[in-house]
Amino acid sequence: MLLPFTGLGSFWGRPQTATWTQTYSTESGSAAKPIGRYPIPNKTDLPYDIVELMEEVEVKTGFLPNVFKVMSHRPAEFRAFFAYYNAIMNKETGNLSKADKELIIVATSIVNRCPYCVVAHGALHRIYSKKPTLADQVTANWKLADLSDRDLAMLEFALAICHSDNITEEHFRKLEAHGFDREDAWDIGAISAFFAMSNRIAHFADIKPNPEFYIMGRIPKDKEKTKSS
Repeated sequence: MLLPFTGLGSFWGRPQTATWTQTYSTESGSAAKPIGRYPIPNKTDLPYDIVELMEEVEVKTGFLPNVFKVMSHRPAEFRAFFAYYNAIMNKETGNLSKADKELIIVATSIVNRCPYCVVAHGALHRIYSKKPTLADQVTANWKLADLSDRDLAMLEFALAICHSDNITEEHFRKLEAHGFDREDAWDIGAISAFFAMSNRIAHFADIKPNPEFYIMGRIPKDKEKTKSS
């Protein structure tokens, strides 16, 4: 649903009033359509820790994903949402790569009919995997995508969680056969579950993907430099 962040600055500090003069708007930069259904607070009205995180993400990525703007409508929920996101997506243990995690989000978000997450995390998968077409293949039909047996086992488990199937020991045995242990299964399940919630927030809030997501990771940087020179 967003770009990754690892530095939280004073995110856990005592909320203060921000002093920046920039404001955010429900209007997207390139179109008249609103980025979501709920009003976006003025930056000057937001707690300091939330503004600090937004500024950090925007500086690192060159734009601020719309989910940050929309979630700032509820500061307490903003903090809880991104704290759990950070816990499951940026943990340094386990056998799931960043590309694995993004592929799980893409596959489950398709089932949950969430355009924002499919587009945003498809972009992140392209960046982490260096595979510019795989997320698109999964979006069209994951069973026909160029996935390894390991990837298939991972997505089968993730989608079983997504569909609320009865989870049996057979599901865990299939994962173990491809190098995933019980803690990895928890990670796959937690990502699937968290983004089921995220998908539904994006759905009722009608969050639109940033235009930048559509082109991210599609052209290798060396080719981009060649075109621009």
